[in-house]
Amino acid sequence: MNSKIRLKIEKLSNNRKLPYYATEGAAGMDITAGIEEPVKIMPFERKLIPSGIIIELPEGYEAQVRPRSGLSIKHGITLVNCVGTVDEDYRGEICVPIINLSDTPYEIQPGERIAQMIISPVQKVEIEEIEKVNPTARAMGGFGSTGK
Repeated sequence: MNSKIRLKIEKLSNNRKLPYYATEGAAGMDITAGIEEPVKIMPFERKLIPSGIIIELPEGYEAQVRPRSGLSIKHGITLVNCVGTVDEDYRGEICVPIINLSDTPYEIQPGERIAQMIISPVQKVEIEEIEKVNPTARAMGGFGSTGK
């Protein structure tokens, strides 16, 4: 059993929903659209949709905002940056950069689930500059080189 951490959340108005796990085994919490009226997103248009919440992450953690698979496969709605990182010291409203990759307009409704959020520990590294990295069998094969 995993131990739980505490995520502090401020709602920007009383009618906003807190993120929630849709099922017992869900890895990500659903984030909803914190909008007053529907927002239409035209094909290939990008819009930043507010969630109506601010989070306070524990030290050493990040929040990852990810697309919802149902929206992406059914409607072509995904995130512009695929996975957004929220740093532990960010204290602004969580907003979701959405893009419509379909050929039809899509209307986001107030309170609609628009993304999912996963809280993950962050490992900091110490940078060491070296003259040359160690070689590997793959070397500089590039994208797709392991499938040859």
